[in-house]
Amino acid sequence: MSRERRLVYSTETGRIKPDPTPTTAAPAASGDGIVRLRRETKGRKGKGVTLIDGIPESPETLKALAKEFKQLCGTGGAVKAGVIEIQGDQRERLKPVLEGKGYQVKLAGG
Repeated sequence: MSRERRLVYSTETGRIKPDPTPTTAAPAASGDGIVRLRRETKGRKGKGVTLIDGIPESPETLKALAKEFKQLCGTGGAVKAGVIEIQGDQRERLKPVLEGKGYQVKLAGG
């Protein structure tokens, strides 16, 4: 077995340049195409929120969807890091709306 040895560190030559052939990483998948509705209370002093995750849209579209969902449910909410948060457990109310928009929806969490 022949093993290729490559110098990693040397006190004689100082900094060693990296290999001239950079490795290219595969592009990250944007998701599995499933929109997940989950209820979460962690970090919210026991108050539940519905999180809508996995919608492959731009931030502006997410804001418009969040506004529509908030008006439908009659509650508040926000968009944080690509996830729509709607106050309260609204999963059963939002599932048919999302399916009507053509998304594949799964209820997740408790």
